[in-house]
Amino acid sequence: MVRYSNWPLISPEDIRPFDDRLEVVGVFNPGVTMYEDQVLLLLRVAVRPKAEEGKICVLTQRNGEFDICDLSNDCYDCSDERVYVGKDKKYLSSLSYFTVAVSRDGIHFEIKEDSVLLPSEELESYGIEDPRIIHIDDYYYVIYSGVSECGICGMLGRTKDFRSFEKLGAILHPDNKDATLFPEKINGKYYMLHRPASAEFSRVNIWIAESDTLTEWGNHRCIMKTRPGEWDGARIGSSGVPFKTDKGWLVVYHGADKTNRYCLGAMLLDLNEPWKVIGRTKKPFLEPMTGCEKNGFFSNVVFSCGGISTEESLKIYYGAADKYVCGGEINISEIMNMIE
Repeated sequence: MVRYSNWPLISPEDIRPFDDRLEVVGVFNPGVTMYEDQVLLLLRVAVRPKAEEGKICVLTQRNGEFDICDLSNDCYDCSDERVYVGKDKKYLSSLSYFTVAVSRDGIHFEIKEDSVLLPSEELESYGIEDPRIIHIDDYYYVIYSGVSECGICGMLGRTKDFRSFEKLGAILHPDNKDATLFPEKINGKYYMLHRPASAEFSRVNIWIAESDTLTEWGNHRCIMKTRPGEWDGARIGSSGVPFKTDKGWLVVYHGADKTNRYCLGAMLLDLNEPWKVIGRTKKPFLEPMTGCEKNGFFSNVVFSCGGISTEESLKIYYGAADKYVCGGEINISEIMNMIE
């Protein structure tokens, strides 16, 4: 994969938070689509309260109202900068929301500060994360993770113009994430890839489900598992909308090893029976190697939620170290040659 030379494409300094009390600590893991002949990114923006000496503060949401809580006088373990752990409760150190960026050339992006999707539901009290965008009929559907004390749910919304959004609620119960829709019906049904997690069993695998309505899902099946000891041995999940090729559905997926190093690979699914895996890459085609991929809010991570396909290549946009947005291109034939 060839990275775009002017990386990162978008940094936290490029984003103004929705509230002046906050600071942006990361912009990453964008959903991707074409809209009005432009590349559109739905950016995940992570914010936290501005630092005050001697205080440990977190941002929460309830019924669309945002509050800053001071945890300084409570007993919270803050050794992990991502999560503050108390005796009876956990908080995320940052809260995420979505904002839009657009580009004519796919490299230089304009931030649309008036196109923002904020957490507003009970199941989004700790934020919304990692959107995947699918264009079906008249709508752009957005599947994303809603985070709250209840866990991580798969949420569905839709829009026609990326200025107003309709939230359709939770379609996957906790804990479940990395969900994405196929861009068309297959044999009269919608299909969705998703990634449930179990407290009882450590395997974190990719599943598929089907639906007649987009909001009610069933016939859940595990289709691809982690490979212990490999680059994708700890967890895997889909990394965007499946691309249709003459050989099958090409799906970029992320994998993490036991050290939490995230890379990108691909799998190929049968065109008519997408629960059948034709093959997958033995090795990743994108690994954290550059400075912004190896060092950030959560280091050694490349994580994608989408890309743009042409007949010959994929443009992939990805989060680097949970802090930046980067991008690059790879020939589809190169990926196909890596699939076993």
